[in-house]
Amino acid sequence: MAAPIEVSGSETEAHPEDLLKGVSGKAIEGRSLGQIAWLRLKRDKVALGGGVVVLLLIVIAIVGPWFLQDPLKLNQDLIDTTLQRPKDGFLHSGISKDHWFGVEPTYGADLLARIVKGARVSLLVAFLATILSVVIGSVLGGLAGYFGGWIDTLIARAMDVFLAFPLLLFAIALVGVVPDEVLGLKQNGLRIWVLIFVIGFFNWPYVGRIIRGQALSLREREFVDASRALGAGHFHIFFREILPNLFGPILVYSTLLIPTNILFEAALSFLGVGIIPPEPSWGNMLTLAVPTYQSTPFYMVVPGMAIFITVMAFNLLGDGLRDALDPRAR
Repeated sequence: MAAPIEVSGSETEAHPEDLLKGVSGKAIEGRSLGQIAWLRLKRDKVALGGGVVVLLLIVIAIVGPWFLQDPLKLNQDLIDTTLQRPKDGFLHSGISKDHWFGVEPTYGADLLARIVKGARVSLLVAFLATILSVVIGSVLGGLAGYFGGWIDTLIARAMDVFLAFPLLLFAIALVGVVPDEVLGLKQNGLRIWVLIFVIGFFNWPYVGRIIRGQALSLREREFVDASRALGAGHFHIFFREILPNLFGPILVYSTLLIPTNILFEAALSFLGVGIIPPEPSWGNMLTLAVPTYQSTPFYMVVPGMAIFITVMAFNLLGDGLRDALDPRAR
């Protein structure tokens, strides 16, 4: 009879099941790409701060005008008509318990109410123009990158034409020839939609070029080859495989495009082809402040700081989203 085989080893090796004592039976869950990006974004306190400011601005723009004074209400008693400036307050700004940010130096309208109402106009134009640009740019840029060939050539040349447009001059000319009423829209209501169209439609090539480059890379990936091998058509591959994987670049570029559109709307209103006074807009508030900025500098500082804070918050949020969704870009 053969002698028994001796096996040497530790107690743990002899009883490996002891390692699982005290360990819960809950299965280990993997993290999606969205969860990983959110964890990265939470570590970026600057980007989170920008996001909080953006959300606060959006809430204020939506509900703020309901709780503030009428931005068109005139208070001539607060104005020194000789010097065309508020009578009281810091730097002749008219700041008081009833007017926290002071009053407008010509007619005495509450400045805080005008800033909040102007935020609604600026954010509305910027958001809708960005959506229009992103939709057109994503679809056309994605089609150019995925199909290539003559489709890519045609769309790429169209991008070159749009990028060569003197957009500011074209916007000034277009707004200047808009009739007084179109489809029931009049004055500022009509101008808002004209601004959205001009800013959104002529800015899509900037989005389209980025999305085209991403689509050129994605169409060579293994999951696209697998879908094609399984018999999927171009429509399925483009809308179910390519576009969902472009969500990250689209989101990042959208947050960076919104502040650009805010500045563009403010520039058009400043030049007198945007929102018509006395309806408040940050741009035309700066225009109205030019004749009185020497005697009442505060009226120019407040809308200027509103534009600065809004653009800075969106840029910080956009940079944080870019780092979270694509850590290789650091």
